[in-house]
Amino acid sequence: MFKASRRTTGRVLATLVTAGIAAVSLTACGATNNNAAPGSASDLDAALEAGGELTYWTWTPSGEAQAEAFMKEYPNVKVSVVNAGTATDEYTKLQNAISAGSGAPDVAQIEYYALQQFSLSDGLLDLSGYGFGDLEDDYTASTWGAVNLNGGIYGLPQDSGPMVMLYNKAVFDQFGLTVPTTWDEYIAEAKKLTAADPSKFITNDAGDPGFAQPLIWQAMGQPYRTDGTDVTINLQDDGSTQWADTWNQLLEPGLLSDIPTWSDDWYRALGDGTISTIITGAWMPGILEGAVPEGAGNWRVAPLPSYDGSAATAENGGSAQSVIKQSKNPALAAAFLRWLNNSEESIDVFLGTGGFPSTTAQLEDPEFLNATPEYFGGQEINKVLVDASKNVIEGWQYLPFQVYANSVFPDTVGQAYSNRTDLNAGLKAWQDNLVSYGNAQGFAVNK
Repeated sequence: MFKASRRTTGRVLATLVTAGIAAVSLTACGATNNNAAPGSASDLDAALEAGGELTYWTWTPSGEAQAEAFMKEYPNVKVSVVNAGTATDEYTKLQNAISAGSGAPDVAQIEYYALQQFSLSDGLLDLSGYGFGDLEDDYTASTWGAVNLNGGIYGLPQDSGPMVMLYNKAVFDQFGLTVPTTWDEYIAEAKKLTAADPSKFITNDAGDPGFAQPLIWQAMGQPYRTDGTDVTINLQDDGSTQWADTWNQLLEPGLLSDIPTWSDDWYRALGDGTISTIITGAWMPGILEGAVPEGAGNWRVAPLPSYDGSAATAENGGSAQSVIKQSKNPALAAAFLRWLNNSEESIDVFLGTGGFPSTTAQLEDPEFLNATPEYFGGQEINKVLVDASKNVIEGWQYLPFQVYANSVFPDTVGQAYSNRTDLNAGLKAWQDNLVSYGNAQGFAVNK
C-alpha cells in the first residue's frame, strides 16, 4: 500500500436522454486505447511537490476531512470538495460536463456499476501509465475487477459492499424467529412474523435495481455480457428466474413492506421494529448506527441467506474514485487519488465515519476485525462482513449503459412491485426496453 509523505511523494458521447441520463455511442467503445495516462509513477511525486488546485466531487461523509488531511500533508495543493449530489444526480452533471468539454472535476466518485459507462464514453483517464496496476494486490478481487475495465484502470476502489443480513434481535426474540441461512428459511420466518403481527415485515422492497441485481448475482445469474460492442442481455437466465421465483413468494402475498429505502418512514421503521431485517452491503452498519440511534443494542449482523445454504454472496453498492480525462493536471489528480484510496492516513479517516474498506490490509487488521461496537450488542460484526467479502461470486458484469438501465427499472420491473404480480414478467419488460435502447445507441445487442 502506498505510504503518503512529501518525500515519497471518433464521437465521445451521444445525446442526453431520459431525464438527463447519458447515452453511450458505439464509437466511444474504441476510445479506451487513447486514454492511457501520459506519464509514469514518478510523475505523481513530482506533481505533489509542484502543487496546484484540484476539484473533487464526492458524496462520501468523510470527503471533507480526507481532503483536509491531504492538504495538511501537502500544503502546496488545494482541494475543493463539492457534493454534486449522489449517484444519478452526480452522473448527470458529470456527463453534461464531459459532453460540453468543460466544467468537470479533476476527481469524481463513481459507483462500480456506472464505471464502465463512463470509461466507454471516453470520460475517464486510464491510470495504467501512472503505475496503478502495481496496486492490485492492495484490494479485494471483486473491487479491483470493477475498476480494471477494457484493458485499462479507471479508478481506485474506495469501499466495498459484500452483502449481509442485518437483523433486529429484539424483534426476532419477541416473535421466536430463527436467523435464516437460506432464502426458503427466510420466507418461512417472514410468514411467521407477519402472521403474528400484520404490522411487521421481514424487510422492505419497493423495487430497486441496486437490490434486485445483487440477488440475481448471488443466484449465479449472468444476465449481462459485454464483448467490445457486442452485448448480450438475458434476464430470463437461471439466476434471474431463481431470484424472481424466490422473491415472488414474498412480494405476491404482501410479506414485504413497500416503504421506500432511505425515506424518513424507512428510518422510523428500522427504529421501531416495523422492519426486522435489512438485506444490504457491508457499508450499512455505520449508516444504521448514525441514523437510527433508537436501535442501539438491538441489531446484529449475519451472513446473507443463500439459495442453497452456502456462503455465496454478491456486492451491493460500493464506489471508486476516478480521474476525469478533462483534468488540466492529471498527474496531480492521480496523486491525490492514490493518497485518497491507498494511504493509511486517508483510509483511517474513511473508516472513522463508518466506511467499509476495499483494501486487504484493513480487512485483515486484527484491530478492525476484533472491534465490538456497542450498537450491535458487542458483536464482532467486522468478522462477518470480512467473511462475506471473501465469498463474493466472481464473473458478474454490468451493462455499458447501466445508469440508463437502472433509471427505467421502475417503469418495468417496478410495475410488478406496484401490482404485486410476477417479477419474471417485469424482468422480461425490462429486457425488451434495454435491448431496444442498446441497439439504438449503436451496440449489437442480443438476447
